[in-house]
Amino acid sequence: MAKQERRAINRVRPDLEQLKAMAHPVRLAMLGRLRAEGPATASSLALQMGLNSGATSYHLRQLAQAGLVEDDTTRGNKRDRWWKATHESTVTEPSQLSDVEGKAVLGAYHAVVAHQAAQQIEQAAAEIGDLPEEWSDVVGASDYNVYLTPAQVRRVKNAVHEVLQEVAETSRDPQDAPDGAAPVVFQFHTFPRPGAIAHRDDAEGAES
Repeated sequence: MAKQERRAINRVRPDLEQLKAMAHPVRLAMLGRLRAEGPATASSLALQMGLNSGATSYHLRQLAQAGLVEDDTTRGNKRDRWWKATHESTVTEPSQLSDVEGKAVLGAYHAVVAHQAAQQIEQAAAEIGDLPEEWSDVVGASDYNVYLTPAQVRRVKNAVHEVLQEVAETSRDPQDAPDGAAPVVFQFHTFPRPGAIAHRDDAEGAES
């Protein structure tokens, strides 16, 4: 079997306004659908998400103003406006948003991401019992509690992302997928154990 060609992934490193647009559960969910499933109309998104088309149209316009979605000019007509995502993935760089407002927006964005990731995990867990054996055997859930420096954490992150990016760059197009392939999600989260570092300086100051 011929080795699949790697294709660079179109990523966005969001600025403050783009993060504000994505720090909303409906908009982030819509953007995720457009990225994963391809172009759609406001009406079709409304049906999928249990909303009215007026609401989806509004949120699509907000995403468009932020440069995160755009018209798909290859589809539709005057009655049906199709939208597509302008990027395939998001990369956040917290160091670029070091002011108070930037940190607040970044925190709100990550809270929405975490909530939707948890929902997806719960939905996947509910389906494990109905999966064919070859698929249920590859489902995994694990965590590692270790003591590392920021440099060590970064090294692990870079190594894992290198593997996942190689997979993503060769396996994103369903028309090129081999027989038996299905859409698969890898979620990778890295964080200091909650309560271990955040506000530690404040707590130490209060004790002194």
